[in-house]
Amino acid sequence: MSSYPLTRLRRTRATAWSRALHREVLVTPADLIWPLFVTEGQGVEDPILSLPGVSRWSVDGIVARAKEAVALGIPCLALFPNTQPDRRSENGEEALNPDNLMCRAIRAIKDACGDDIGVLTDVALDPYTSHGQDGLIDDAGYVLNDATVEVLVGQSLNQAAAGADVIAPSDMMDGRIAAIRQALEDAGHANVQIMSYAAKYASAFYGPFRDAVGSSGLLKGNKKTYQMDPGNAEEALREVEMDLAEGADSVMVKPGLPYLDIAVRVKEAFGVPVFAYQVSGEYAMIEAAVAAGAADRDAMVLETLLAFKRAGCSGVLTYHAAHAARLMGA
Repeated sequence: MSSYPLTRLRRTRATAWSRALHREVLVTPADLIWPLFVTEGQGVEDPILSLPGVSRWSVDGIVARAKEAVALGIPCLALFPNTQPDRRSENGEEALNPDNLMCRAIRAIKDACGDDIGVLTDVALDPYTSHGQDGLIDDAGYVLNDATVEVLVGQSLNQAAAGADVIAPSDMMDGRIAAIRQALEDAGHANVQIMSYAAKYASAFYGPFRDAVGSSGLLKGNKKTYQMDPGNAEEALREVEMDLAEGADSVMVKPGLPYLDIAVRVKEAFGVPVFAYQVSGEYAMIEAAVAAGAADRDAMVLETLLAFKRAGCSGVLTYHAAHAARLMGA
């Protein structure tokens, strides 16, 4: 490379058209997955106090959001149920109910939109257990791996039968990807994808999400015996390698911005589709900064999404999806 003044790196930054021409990374609505919370009732919009601007929607409202997403060019929704307390139990049996809230929402979206939009479904037991853990527990409160995997397989088949396009196990049990993939194949769901929460950390950024699904007040203990230690990076690569070997079609890093280094390393090591979840705590921090007059929402939303893409992510789960898509179409 020549030196200054023959080379002036500011030359290509001098005008807007030139900056656009030389931009290395571009985010479009097609890079977004919109997480939505489903609740019981009809005509219900229930705002979530710890997630300003985000609501729980009854199934009819979820269908309206799906149609909105199609119009905005967002290709996929991620669904999370707010299961009523009387349907929660020690072993999370409601996850296997073919007429549970999640399955009704899947069917309604597919009836309304067909293949115009994808439906990604969370596989874990925390929305269904009375203790708030992602799996079955023993008398000491320890989450049992193999027994939980058996239930997760049934949950996955239940969601696939309802029309789910992507099964996304977020539980972090060992061996669950292989078990789910084989069960899907055996049941004739060969084209149902698995997006594995392969590198999901025991993070402090999940609080508002737990409020949204109704598990925060129920959680007994913590999730450190199955979610990853925030100090570990090499272990994340082992987790990803195992899940890919077991049949995952894509992998996820969660949380997002605090773990961009993990996304980069996963992409460089495996060259597979990597997704990141800009989790509830990240969303809430942006909204708090905006409310305090310390930041511009539009600029922060677009810049953080660019950061994910620059790190090698194929897409991003973000509660700002609809807002971002509107900005991109403006």
